[in-house]
Order: sequence, then structure tokens, then C-alpha cells
Amino acid sequence: MIMGMVSAEAMAEDKSQYHLFNPTPRNLMREMSTDRPDKTESAYTVDAGHFQVEMDVLTYSYDRDNGLPGDTRVESLSIAPMNLKVGLCNRADLQVVVETYNSVRTHVRATGQVERHRGFGDITMRLKANMWGNDGGRTALALMPFVKLPTNQDDLGNNSVEGGLIAPLAVDLGGGWGMALMTEVDVVRGDRGGHNPEFINSITVGHNIVGDLDGYVEFFSAVSTEEDSEWVGTFDMGLTYGLTEDIQLDAGINIGVTRSADDWNPFLGLSWRF
Repeated sequence: MIMGMVSAEAMAEDKSQYHLFNPTPRNLMREMSTDRPDKTESAYTVDAGHFQVEMDVLTYSYDRDNGLPGDTRVESLSIAPMNLKVGLCNRADLQVVVETYNSVRTHVRATGQVERHRGFGDITMRLKANMWGNDGGRTALALMPFVKLPTNQDDLGNNSVEGGLIAPLAVDLGGGWGMALMTEVDVVRGDRGGHNPEFINSITVGHNIVGDLDGYVEFFSAVSTEEDSEWVGTFDMGLTYGLTEDIQLDAGINIGVTRSADDWNPFLGLSWRF
């Protein structure tokens, strides 16, 4: 999520001495910040020597108006895809994104043909390095290089190594309002072979609703340079609820606003820090 508040004690302390094998003490840790449930990544890292698990308990997507011939309907179900994080030092964490189980069903109504793919998905390795604002300030910026490894089963991916760079920016707007912006450049395999740049941008605005319940709205955009590719745009909204300082529940829905985007994608998630 957007917020990344820290205590005055943490802001005043030099935390550069802490690392994977010398964890940050509890009283100096930042408020828990997650890269979910919005698509805009967080600019804040996991504290040194600590671990964080962020996962979709269940996520479903439905897409019918996708421009494919024969009135094609695609339904996808993912169970427990997760982002496993570890704080390497005060300004960097390492992340492993694992697609544990995916099921994709494609139904062509014109012919009645149904195609199903199920199994393990791809693994993505990411490194987040905070440039500034990790432990205080009105803004925070991070850089996140990543590489996707083609580990999928049953043709659930394009069987190609891909990568990119993500740059999330967090802004404290005051009055309990927070904003996050993200720019991302990916190099992805095209449908006709070869690799093409893809440009992703998003903006999220969030605010506390009551108690430990927060809400957000987001606009997400993805544009590929591949010939004949279509713009992907979604309007997203969701809620987060902090059960404790280290456990967060979330739920939301992403709604496609362009033909190439999934029509709708509801999800339920959980994040846990230890």
C-alpha cells in the first residue's frame, strides 16, 4: 500500500548497521508496507533481517470482450500466488514472486471448443532498492529491477525469459491522504517472436476510512510497442485492514476499461511480516 510511516525514534536512528544477519530491532522498524493489493508497487522496503509474505488467497479474472475471433471467453483462477520478501539491508530487499497454481479456461462459443491449462506458473526475481524516504520524509522513491524465469507448466506462459525496471514513487499528501505513482519499462516476448518494450504507468490514491481500515482507487495503463498491440487500461479499487502491526488483509476488484484488459478481476489477499 501507499503509506510508510515511521516513528520519530526510527527517523533519528542510523540504521545502516543492520543487515540480513543483524536484524533491525522491533522499536526501529517502519510501519508495514506492501506491494499489494494495488498494482502500484510500494517505494518502501522490508526492514533488514525481516521477512514478509504477500499473497492472493484467491484471485479470479473474466474476459469476454477481448477482440478475439469467435466470441472467445477466458476465465482464470489463481490460488495462493505469493511474493516472498527478505530485507537485505536498511535500503534493499530481495523478492521472489511465485505463481503456485493457475487454471485458465478458454471457451470459443462459435465452435463450442473449450481449452484448459492448469499448473505451476512462472517465477519472478526482484530487487527493491530505496533511493530516498525509506525512514521519513514526504516522498519516497525506489528502483526495482526484475527478471521472469519461464518455469510454468502446461503452456501457462510464453516460455521466455523477460525482465524490466520498476520505479515507484510515494507522496504524502497530508490530511491522511497518500498517493503513489509507478513507471515501469519491461522487455517482453511478442506474439510474433522477438522481444519488445512495454511501458506501464499507474497512479493510486488512498485514505484511511475508519480505524485500521484503509481504501484506495487506482488507474493502471500498459502499452506495448509490438505492432497491432492494444492499450490495456484498468480502474481498480480495494480495501486493506490491519489485523495487527504485522498482518494485513485486503480485498478488491480490477475493472477493465479497454477491450484488451480483463473485464473484471476480484481478489482476496493476505500479507504477513515476521
